[in-house]
Amino acid sequence: MINNLQDTITLNNGVKMPGFGLGVFKVEDGDTVINAVRDALSVGYRLIDTASVYGNEEGVGQAIKDSGIPRDEIFVTSKVWNDQQGYESTLQAIDESLEKLGLDYLDLYLIHWPVSGKFKDTWRALEKLYRDKKVRAIGVSNFHVHHLEELLKDAEVKPVVNQIEFHPHLTQRDVLAFCKENDIQMQAWSPLKKGRIFDEPLLVDIAEKYGKTVPQVLLRWDLDQGVMTIPKSINKNRMIENADIFDFKLTAEEVEQIAGMNINERTGSNPDDF
Repeated sequence: MINNLQDTITLNNGVKMPGFGLGVFKVEDGDTVINAVRDALSVGYRLIDTASVYGNEEGVGQAIKDSGIPRDEIFVTSKVWNDQQGYESTLQAIDESLEKLGLDYLDLYLIHWPVSGKFKDTWRALEKLYRDKKVRAIGVSNFHVHHLEELLKDAEVKPVVNQIEFHPHLTQRDVLAFCKENDIQMQAWSPLKKGRIFDEPLLVDIAEKYGKTVPQVLLRWDLDQGVMTIPKSINKNRMIENADIFDFKLTAEEVEQIAGMNINERTGSNPDDF
């Protein structure tokens, strides 16, 4: 259980990863992302999640450098994009990401989407990067159960993380159960469903009960299921509000009630069709 912004969860390879962090999907490179990451670090965030396709690795790296916080106290995730997948091209892709970030290593490197016919070769490259200590941990993103099963058939290193779209309208219980059974940590992207569920009566009622906001209830719901979460924001006050979730806990009944809102509705693509 994580009890503050800097509390960690121990991954299946022993690496400790903050359970709560900042996502920077679609945050513009330059001053916008530099300010966002700088603000996040200044209020205590220690996990920053980016990707090559976001086009903002340079700004993320600049903010980390400017922060003055020791490198080993900040956990940095990036991801290999679909057109970079394959063995050799993945080895090249991480060098490009590291150069843009201005870092010697990544804490976590993910396969961004399960590109059919390529993700197993991509995984072999990630295993090499892990052995070569260019990354401290390797994982996947947007993998369904059948993708994970296919990967695990030949994997020499088990993924530590599966980062998926996860919110009360898309609970993906099968993926969550499989990850728990196989000691793969699940992490939620789009945990707030871009604000599209903030007026759901159940969530409003629970928020009122605890004197919290609906976003805070949603993020607490992630943690209460053992799911890491990376809400995106460029607003410092919102970052502080998002992280103000360590003074309450949902009941098991409330966790299940919220899960009962599932309608299998995505804000992003289905990995099987992407």
